[in-house]
Amino acid sequence: MRIRRERRPRRAIPGISPRDLIRESLEGAGARPSRLLITLVGTVLGIASLVATIGFAQTAAGQIAQQFDALAATRVTIEPGTSSGPGGKERATARLPWDSVERVRDLVGVEHAALYAKATGSPSVDAVEVQDPSAAAKAPPPVVGASPELLDVVEGGIGTGRFFDSGHEQRRDRVVVLGSGAAEQLGVNRVTGQPAIFVDGRAYTVIGILSEVGTRSALLDSVIMPIGTARAELGLAAAESLDIRIAVGAGSVVAHQAPIALNPNDPQVFKVSAPPDGSALRSGVEADVNVLFLAIGVVALLGGGIGIASVTLLSVSERRGEIGLRRALGARTRDIAAQFMLESFTIGVLGGLIGVVVGSSG
Repeated sequence: MRIRRERRPRRAIPGISPRDLIRESLEGAGARPSRLLITLVGTVLGIASLVATIGFAQTAAGQIAQQFDALAATRVTIEPGTSSGPGGKERATARLPWDSVERVRDLVGVEHAALYAKATGSPSVDAVEVQDPSAAAKAPPPVVGASPELLDVVEGGIGTGRFFDSGHEQRRDRVVVLGSGAAEQLGVNRVTGQPAIFVDGRAYTVIGILSEVGTRSALLDSVIMPIGTARAELGLAAAESLDIRIAVGAGSVVAHQAPIALNPNDPQVFKVSAPPDGSALRSGVEADVNVLFLAIGVVALLGGGIGIASVTLLSVSERRGEIGLRRALGARTRDIAAQFMLESFTIGVLGGLIGVVVGSSG
C-alpha cells in the first residue's frame, strides 16, 4: 500500500522592488568615488570624441570642397579633336579660331578666356646676342604664345613689371614675360632699363616676370609672348587650347555653349574638359570624410564602453561576499544582475551627457 505524501506549497522567494533596486544601484555606483571618476573620464572622452569628430568631419569636407571650387571647378579647357594618323600618331582634326576669345567672352558664366600654344621647332632663347662657343650648351626655356587674359585665367601674379595687354597683341610687339624659373635661367631679375632677350636671334623686351600661377605651373619655366607676335615672328600655325575661367557652377553650361560658339556647324570637333557637377563632388567628399571621422569616433566610444565593462566586471569580483549575502536573504539572480546593469547604465548615461556637452562646446 502506497502512502501518498502531501506536497507542501513552495515558499515564495521575495524579490527586490524596483524602487529598492534603483536605490541600491545608485548607492553602489557612488560607493567608490575614485572608480566612478575613472569610469566617467573614459566615457566622457569617448562620447566627446564622437561628437567632436562629427563636427570636424563637416568642417573638413566643406574646406576640401571649397578648395576644389577655387581651382578645378572654375576652369573649362577646349582643345581641337584628334584622330590616329599614319604610324599611330595623333593629328588634329580641327583648329581653334584665332578669335576664340571674342567668341566665348560673352557667354553666361565666362569670366576670362585665353588662347594658349607652344611654339614649334624649339626656338633658341638667349640673354646675350653673342654666344661663347666654349660654354656648355643648355636647353632653352620653352616659348609659348598666349592671349593677354592668360594671367587672369591661370590666377597668376607678377613679381615685377607687368603683363602684356591687348595693345601689344594687336601691334604684335616684340615683348615677353618671363616665368620666375626662366628669368633665373636667363639671368634676368628686374625689368627697369628694359632688358632684352633674344629668341631666334631677334630681340624681345622683357616687360614682366611671373612669380606665381594657380594652374599651368609650366608657365613659370617659360617665355611668354603675345600670341599675335608668335604667329608673326615664329610662324605659329594653330592654338593648342582655349582656357576659360568660369563662375562656380557654370561648368556644364559653358561646356555645352562654348563649342557651338566656336564652330556652330560642327561643335563636336572639339574636346572639352569641364569640372564635374559640384553638388555630386561635394556629396562624395563629405561622405568619405564623414565615414573616416565617424570611424575614429566609434573607436574612441568603444574604448569608453570597454572601460565601463571592465570596471563592472571588477566590481562583481570584489563584491562576491555582498552577492552571497543578498542571495541568502532571498534576492534572485536576475535581481542582482539587474542591479549591476543599472549601475553601469547610470554611469554610462552620466558620462554620455557630460561627453555631449564637452564635445559640443569644443
